[in-house]
Amino acid sequence: MGVTATEAANPVGTLDFYFFIGSTYTYLSVHRASALAAAAGVRLNWRPYSLRTILREQDNSPFLGKPDKLRYMWRDIERRAARGGIPFAGPAPYPTDPESRASHVATLAEAEGWCEPYVREVFRTWFLDKVDPGSPQVLAGILARVGQPADVLQRAESPEVAARYAAHTVAARARGVFGSPSFVTADGEVFWGDDRLEEALEWVGSGR
Repeated sequence: MGVTATEAANPVGTLDFYFFIGSTYTYLSVHRASALAAAAGVRLNWRPYSLRTILREQDNSPFLGKPDKLRYMWRDIERRAARGGIPFAGPAPYPTDPESRASHVATLAEAEGWCEPYVREVFRTWFLDKVDPGSPQVLAGILARVGQPADVLQRAESPEVAARYAAHTVAARARGVFGSPSFVTADGEVFWGDDRLEEALEWVGSGR
């Protein structure tokens, strides 16, 4: 059953979706989170942050240099994508966006209200076109496809956007976020992983 207009205007609660462009499992949540949140009457706040920074602080790379785990990760995503009817075309370039350009654009998009369509196109480009979405040329194409002007790339490199991205990362760290995707409720409960999305929405909907 879909969400009513009244429920959409008066959500039962909010859920912060902390995501990192470069996290493979986040691809699944980018496809699923908005529809499930809308059905639950929950407002979803998209929050780009630098998981790379947090992992460096912890000296903890989840997959690099771990070939068995890396193979498992891609196969696991393939299974979960098939189960959820999400397009998947095999392993994509990894790691990606080393300069965090795509993430800076996501931060600007979040501030201006067009984060979701942009991030969905970024992950589609990465996973299905199999190109690194962080290059200026690829980003220019992504922006054109979501109806944004080319000057976004320049504006995304401003000190203000860098500060906002850093602030999201500080907030994520302070709230106990250490992975992507992570979902954090207003009362501070952290649900890590795409497979915890439904549980996070249930928690918000229960009013706990």
